[in-house]
Amino acid sequence: MKKLIIVLVALIWAPPLFADDEIGIFETILEASGSFGETTAALEQAIAGSGLQLHGTHDIRVPESKHKARLYVLTSPAFVAAASSESPRTASAHILRIAVFTSGDQQNTFVNMANPVAHAMIYFAESPNYDALVEAAGIAADEIRDLVKTIPGQVVSVQAEPLRSEKHYNKYKGDGPARMMAKFRKWEKSQLVIIEDEAANFDNVVERVVASLEEDAVANADEPGGWQLVSQIRLRDDVVHLGLTNPFIEDRMISINSRYRKEGKSNLSPYPGVDHVAALPTEVLIVREGGQTQVLHYGQMWRMQLYFWDSGYRAFTANMGVPGDIVNSIEEAVLE
Repeated sequence: MKKLIIVLVALIWAPPLFADDEIGIFETILEASGSFGETTAALEQAIAGSGLQLHGTHDIRVPESKHKARLYVLTSPAFVAAASSESPRTASAHILRIAVFTSGDQQNTFVNMANPVAHAMIYFAESPNYDALVEAAGIAADEIRDLVKTIPGQVVSVQAEPLRSEKHYNKYKGDGPARMMAKFRKWEKSQLVIIEDEAANFDNVVERVVASLEEDAVANADEPGGWQLVSQIRLRDDVVHLGLTNPFIEDRMISINSRYRKEGKSNLSPYPGVDHVAALPTEVLIVREGGQTQVLHYGQMWRMQLYFWDSGYRAFTANMGVPGDIVNSIEEAVLE
């Protein structure tokens, strides 16, 4: 009886999965012992043998080629099925992203992921199925963690900045004084409409948007224009998710974050912000809902704060024009 009481007390007072302010938008899951090439090859083999679906890979253009980084865009069929009754506008919650990158003076290889649980806390905050969906996101995160268990190195689970509480994610509309730059908008109002059409034209709109993006000529890092498709995912009959990137967004997100980082930076490892590349790809959603087809993308000030707030307020005030340049460029590419 005494042992039973001890067990019950332990369960009641057991700490939550995350401490109140320790939920990272990223999570480091492997400190690899092999090279970048060996690690990516092993990861790709693990993905092929898993239940996850791979939709795209992309080698990130790190400034000056000082680091290596590769992005993987995936989905979990089980997680997608768990949210089948949710609004198609919550599609971003389903996109799983893994990054392999090198960092440190020895250019050691690491694997991290965009944290599915943190994203579920944002996009499903108003859902009556919130608890079940956060749990499903946790299972999807475990599916990703399982991928690295057979890769040489040390398996870890480290919440990585920016760190926030569950309550903060539930009501996410930016961070600190920079919230005014994101117009105090939560995710729904941060989805900006590019095109509106009839619901019956959904498939036609998808074809037009994809064709426009595929014809876009990729520019260099000095110009915000020129987008390339990393992934095209038809999650359901009422939503298609497009993942985009270009040299400009890759350069700005890595270089700006690195410039304002105090730790992990040296002559041999000048861009510690490479550990944030799982913020990519940026997103365009094509949804059919309420008798309409809409093409949506995110206000980039909102999105950049979500993934790069650890750069600090000064980084945002010094680069206020960058989010707008990206927004305008995406809209021009879609409307061509």
